[in-house]
Amino acid sequence: MARAPLPDPARAPLRDTSRAPLRDTSRAPLRDTSRAPLRDAARLAWRHGQAEEGERAIPDEVAVALTYDGSTHAVMMATPADLEDFAIGFSLAEGIIGSPAEVTGIEPAELPLGIDLRIALADRPAERLWHRRRAMAGPVGCGLCGLDSLAEAMRALPVVATKARFDAEALRAAMAALPAHQPLNLESHALHAAGFWTPEAGLLAVREDVGRHNALDKLCGAMARQGVAMAGGAALLTSRVSVEMVQKLAMAGCPLLVAVSAPTALAVATAQAAGITLVAIARADGFEVFTHPSRLRFAAPPRRRAPGRPARPSTEATGHVA
Repeated sequence: MARAPLPDPARAPLRDTSRAPLRDTSRAPLRDTSRAPLRDAARLAWRHGQAEEGERAIPDEVAVALTYDGSTHAVMMATPADLEDFAIGFSLAEGIIGSPAEVTGIEPAELPLGIDLRIALADRPAERLWHRRRAMAGPVGCGLCGLDSLAEAMRALPVVATKARFDAEALRAAMAALPAHQPLNLESHALHAAGFWTPEAGLLAVREDVGRHNALDKLCGAMARQGVAMAGGAALLTSRVSVEMVQKLAMAGCPLLVAVSAPTALAVATAQAAGITLVAIARADGFEVFTHPSRLRFAAPPRRRAPGRPARPSTEATGHVA
């Protein structure tokens, strides 16, 4: 598919990121901007001792302002795709809204320096907005940038309580299937993904973004807009697990998080307190469970490690880390 040249600020129409193989509810598209999530960049490749000119698809990275009733709450660097999901998911994670019904309209305005995502609220919950006020831009690797209070960064979270249990082998297979549902990353090798999986339906939706936090916000927003409760499934991530990823899933009521890379110590502690089963370092040969392992079913009972015996790390190659 042809894309606008990299130096030209005018971009081709938004790429079609529909996910036909998934049971993702079709919706009328947001009146989106003309920015495409991928663009072609001229490059000189040197492989096997030979240099060759050509092009590579690379992701666009755009400043997206989330503006509520005329007041900008945050500016995030993001991929310009699935912006309505992003608006809803971010608003839910921040506690600005309690459900998508509290948003009466979303209008993206393309500006010279980025996109102003204008969100209209039904009840103008000013108090909640001020409590989670952000005062600076968030780069792609930032999930808590700009919060002006340590208490807000470490806010109390709802405890996820569910009797749902999950088969370990099914989770391994779900993670193995995730890359095939990342069309933008398959072409650019530069985007994170977040997917939602249930034992009954498999992968329901996948969202991609240059920022791992944004991908998860988009996924949670997509599930909320479709009326799908996340209490019966797992969030699958192609990134490491930092505390804000756990916080977002606690707000969404998701009991299980599975990630390609390792968690931070604070993420583990937060998942334990929030009742979330945290599974990480997911590879083709298995994964590691850090909190609430009772939600998982294994073919054989876990072996106890002998005292002093070092844990054996996965021999599989690592995936996304950032």
